[in-house]
Amino acid sequence: MNRSNLQTDAKRWVIKIGSSLLTNDGQHLDITAIRAWMQQILLLHQRGVEVVLVSSGSVSAGMQRLGWTDRPVSLKARQAAASVGQSALIHTYEKMLQECAQPENDRLYCGQVLLTHDDLRTRRRYLNARSTLRTLLDMNVLPIINENDVVSYSAINLGDNDTLAALVSNLLDADILVILTDQTGLFDADPRSHPEATLLTEVGAGDPMLERIAGGGGSRMGTGGMLAKVRAAARAARSGTSTIIADGRRPEVLPRLHQGEAIGTFVHARLPKLAARKRWLAGHLRSHGVLHLDQGAARAILEEGSSLLPVGVIAVEGTFRRGDLVVCKDPLGRDIARGLINLDAPVAARCCRKQSHELADDPEVLEDVLIHRDNLVINDLLL
Repeated sequence: MNRSNLQTDAKRWVIKIGSSLLTNDGQHLDITAIRAWMQQILLLHQRGVEVVLVSSGSVSAGMQRLGWTDRPVSLKARQAAASVGQSALIHTYEKMLQECAQPENDRLYCGQVLLTHDDLRTRRRYLNARSTLRTLLDMNVLPIINENDVVSYSAINLGDNDTLAALVSNLLDADILVILTDQTGLFDADPRSHPEATLLTEVGAGDPMLERIAGGGGSRMGTGGMLAKVRAAARAARSGTSTIIADGRRPEVLPRLHQGEAIGTFVHARLPKLAARKRWLAGHLRSHGVLHLDQGAARAILEEGSSLLPVGVIAVEGTFRRGDLVVCKDPLGRDIARGLINLDAPVAARCCRKQSHELADDPEVLEDVLIHRDNLVINDLLL
């Protein structure tokens, strides 16, 4: 599929906005700019696009409230600025969303989600974060994500929010990651020292050449240079997410991207999202248990591409935990599918044959789907 179609067809976007696009002089939040971003995101939402926003700017917002003119150098000072700035930043987003709101049925609310990289490396916290974000999207809420700098135990690294945006893209199987910056995109040489440098409009994720030409450094108020963005694109591609690195100063850049316009650099994932996900499930995980399905559930999985619900499970074997891989067997004992289970084995066992409404009051049933179809691969796709 070509770039234009990928942009137009994408239904789940992770958008990262850099600090330079949220401040007017490097020291104060730019209310006009933030209002414009919310207007663009509202337009995407009205077009049926799910948006997750990864926002920089908390340290800058904190500096503004504290009256600081220079970006803090020490970790504890950055954490203090982030603590003060996070509430200011989310309040500004919420206020701008309300001001830009259309009639009541088109109104979009926002929810703050603070994450650390450790949250996405630890299995249970990873699954809980994914479940929360999916629930917010189902509720038509705009998740606004920032690095939880206040509890980070190591210094804020170069390109933290670029990396965080890529991890969130992996977490949610996003179709597109859009990294908005104050740069035009990725060039074949540093345009600051090579005026003849040419913009690379389409490249492949993971190409070693990209890191060599990306260079380092960023704007004064940000932490991420082009190298961090290239590495973020390579990370996002692991789950089949393509990345756009674009100049956020372009008018109406998000709606124009959604219309298929070629702005900035498009970093193609090597595999489509579904193929990347299925290959990972099929070839890189060991089974921890077995679910025995009735004929209706087996048919729904094989013929309709459905998720697996508890009502279609007859029995459970094995000792597994939420997030482990399990095998699904039909009434004849054939291995028909495998997938990532949403419940621990004891909880899954007592859910067998039950409808969703019968599980509503069980505090350990975190999701009423045993295996989501995005986390399920049928047998004829196994390597």
